[in-house]
Amino acid sequence: MLQNNSALAQLKQQIRDNTPRVEGVIKATERGFGFLETDDGTSYFVPPPAMKQVLHGDRVAAVVHQDGDKTSVEPDTLLERGLERFVARVRKRDGRLAVIPDHPSMNTPLKARLKNTLDEASLEEGDWIVARLLRHPLNPDDRAFFTQIDELVAKHDNPAVPWRVTLARHALEQASPEAGDEWPMQDEGLQREDLTAVPFFTIDDAKTRDMDDALHIEPRDAGGWRMTVAIADPTAYVQEGDGVDLEARTRAFTVYLPGQNVTMLPEHLADDLCSLWEGQDRPALACTLDVEADGSLGDYRFFAATVRSHARLAYDNVSDWLEGQGEWSPEAGIGEQLQALQQLTEARSAWRAEHALVFKDRPDYVFDLDDAGNVLNIRTEQRRIANRMIEESMIASNACCADLLARHVGHGIFNVHRAFEPEKAESARDFLADQNIEVAMEALTELPRYKELKRELEARDDAWLDARLRRFQGFTNMSARPGPHFGLGLDAYATWTSPIRKYGDMVNHRLIKRVLKGEQAPAEASLELTDQLTERRRLNRMAERDVKDWLYVRFLGPYAASDEAFDAEVIAVNRGGMRVRLTANGATAFIPAPLMHTDRDKVVIDDKEGRIQIEGEERFKLGDAIRVALTEAREESRSLVGRPVH
Repeated sequence: MLQNNSALAQLKQQIRDNTPRVEGVIKATERGFGFLETDDGTSYFVPPPAMKQVLHGDRVAAVVHQDGDKTSVEPDTLLERGLERFVARVRKRDGRLAVIPDHPSMNTPLKARLKNTLDEASLEEGDWIVARLLRHPLNPDDRAFFTQIDELVAKHDNPAVPWRVTLARHALEQASPEAGDEWPMQDEGLQREDLTAVPFFTIDDAKTRDMDDALHIEPRDAGGWRMTVAIADPTAYVQEGDGVDLEARTRAFTVYLPGQNVTMLPEHLADDLCSLWEGQDRPALACTLDVEADGSLGDYRFFAATVRSHARLAYDNVSDWLEGQGEWSPEAGIGEQLQALQQLTEARSAWRAEHALVFKDRPDYVFDLDDAGNVLNIRTEQRRIANRMIEESMIASNACCADLLARHVGHGIFNVHRAFEPEKAESARDFLADQNIEVAMEALTELPRYKELKRELEARDDAWLDARLRRFQGFTNMSARPGPHFGLGLDAYATWTSPIRKYGDMVNHRLIKRVLKGEQAPAEASLELTDQLTERRRLNRMAERDVKDWLYVRFLGPYAASDEAFDAEVIAVNRGGMRVRLTANGATAFIPAPLMHTDRDKVVIDDKEGRIQIEGEERFKLGDAIRVALTEAREESRSLVGRPVH
């Protein structure tokens, strides 16, 4: 009766209404306590007993307790789970089954049961699985955490654990799609020009199998060059809406990981039937475009063709030859094209630097692995002239694709990038004003003005300013409608040059073919598709980063606690310390404040400004080049810890 007393219920509600409360996200620590961080950045202490009712990442409402000058909170309402589907390791103790989520801030075993299709006898301590959270103690009808194991990802001793676990974490496919060997051409109403006698060539990494672009170039009598870009044509075999097409649409991209590729299309298509192998006739979609002597683009023409690559070239060999080193040399007729392509690249790059924008060159880091997945070496590959030649050729032909689709179709799959999202543009302007750089809002939101601002800022060569400004900048999104690409400085940009590995390029191929056949274009791509393409690209990049982090820890483990120092760049500053990137191999390491000075109170970190003071003097800031020694390599969290070397 007491529980049903309306007066008592009203009293409880009044007490609740008058008790200070906050909402925020739980941040757990390794030592059992945690913090609740509100949306405005305020942090509240959560004591260990209360942390047993929540998990890292939970969004909760909590009661504020004041004990003298100490403030803490007690979560009592779950607003949003931080954990739903997750990767974990199996824990077996005294006949009881549990899982430990694979997260550096979650080390408490959670009780578990098995999905009906799994056999507990097949699971061993430490095996990797996918689980779901079924019960949460802050839910009204739940008393404790409880999970269900849905899938075995990998046995604990499987050498492929980094790849299997990473793909499972991001819900990406573990293997390439399967399909039959019969692939008839699906080219009704499309006329193909026979270009098999034209000496096209490809330039790729030596190990590349899915070669999707071939080039032919010749100087024009009136000056400048005429270049033909021939692109592999999987839509000649894959009909829109069939099983292979729907699977490619789901995957959206080929996933490139160190030592493993998970293709978007069946390997027979991606690596064989469509790939522009030397000496093999292949269907292609092509674009012949004129590039003027000053690097500007002239007329262009898209058409369908049958092509044959006459030479398969490798980046390093081509770069060596053009730089006058090495023993390799191209066959007759190809060398002249390479020299012409180099001249086109320099002209085109100079034009973009003046009229558009050019990305700063950053090295690529290549992992050499043995058959068991062990890292033998990590090589730094600079972007040499041959890489730039292909890059400039693809950017030029993609700009032509964007123009064609915008003019003749009105839609497609466009890469749209605004330097600053509207909600951040004002904050970016205020930040620049604080640095005595007064800019109009149009310089951040309108492409012509932004290009002028970008060149002015790059001329300063201020690494700190560049790194701080990136915090306000947006990301590239896929859009059905044309829009500016601020990163490239172009009014519109639509890729069609990688249809073997990008579904959006397949969509654009089909639209180009409709233009060539004079057919009416279909309805524009749905927001669902463009959002999916954007999200899958994000997941693929995260998967690549996660596998690399795992391999970095394994490779650099022997250097931990040694005296060897590495050159590094400060890339992030947060309240606990700073993150650096090692110049030699691209690995990132965290340097906690206690390793900067023995007295933590003498370290003052301004994470908003990206600056760190020690004993009252500024010692580190974003963009700084420093020396770092590694102190720990933690495989359980795939993280490296370091300390500054003075």
